[in-house]
Amino acid sequence: MSRYGALQRRVENIATAGLQRTLRTLDMTDAVTGTLNGGPVTVFCSNDYLGLAHHPDVRAAFQGSGVGASRLISGNRPCHEALEAALENLFDRSVTLFSSGYHANLALMSTAVESTDIVASDALNHASLIDGLRLSRADRRVIKHNTPTAIPDGTKMVVVEGVYSMDGDIIDLPAYVGDHWLTVDEAHSFGVLGPDGKGAAAAMGIEPDFVVGTLGKAIGTYGAFVVGPPELKALLLSQGRSFIFTTGLPEPVVRASIAGLSLATDARREALQANVRRFRFGLKELGIDALGSTHIVPIVLGDRTMKVADSLLRRGHWAAGIRSPTVAPGTERVRFTLSSEHSNDQIDRLLEDLNAVLKETEHGNA
Repeated sequence: MSRYGALQRRVENIATAGLQRTLRTLDMTDAVTGTLNGGPVTVFCSNDYLGLAHHPDVRAAFQGSGVGASRLISGNRPCHEALEAALENLFDRSVTLFSSGYHANLALMSTAVESTDIVASDALNHASLIDGLRLSRADRRVIKHNTPTAIPDGTKMVVVEGVYSMDGDIIDLPAYVGDHWLTVDEAHSFGVLGPDGKGAAAAMGIEPDFVVGTLGKAIGTYGAFVVGPPELKALLLSQGRSFIFTTGLPEPVVRASIAGLSLATDARREALQANVRRFRFGLKELGIDALGSTHIVPIVLGDRTMKVADSLLRRGHWAAGIRSPTVAPGTERVRFTLSSEHSNDQIDRLLEDLNAVLKETEHGNA
């Protein structure tokens, strides 16, 4: 038997189930177009919602060096503090910068609550929230999606998201406010929704106890942050393991994030929403049902999902086919994400080709 035979068997089982994941090489030309494995594509699966990853000011801001250590050792730079200050000015609350959204959620979940606490977690929460709560050893109660009446008595914290990335929906966030703490992960809504882009909770007029935001989506760079009271920041710096034991974000990334934050304007948000309306209206006109109401537009296709995604890619549109176990069996979907930088023509061509591909796959011709 091979030294790694056990690993090989697991790989073979994944492949047999049709669930093996592979990498594709995308060379971007601008915010929404590029070449994929040598062929031209318009990208409808990026989280660069405001097109800032390719903005010249963001790219020019990539200056400086790696920091060589965690921020608690010798890795804290003036730019880290400047970015935190900019975010604190935006939210008018304390902010702690993290190396990724996963790091932020691991630290927040495993630090803010203790093993004796009850935490209510929405059934569709992201893996980073789930893993963080597992590390906390708190009494985690999984509640049905968008069902605030299911919050158990005695709950210390409720954990939800601003926009759910697989369904593109926004839950009734005000209904989750109570005597417990409320945590909202605004990864897919920060920069996009609410006044000054503060997220879905701000759009609904509420201020959660804790907010998680990411910089690698609408801001176009990388990293994340946690918003909360000063007591939380002090706790995260002293006990947040994914903060303490992680090298700080490189200076170029932080400086580019400061530039991206300043460029996340209402005009870009309005352009994005106009594209969302155009695409969703076009789907409705074609009789194509889509989930949610946001810039994330999933179409549930079940076992046709990968055929449709592959056919669209052959026509030059790259959208993600989402399979089980990422989503429940039978709810596999093609998920489209819109950017402020998509043109009307790009959206209209996608609608035309999507309609044709759906008709072809319905009759087994694709």
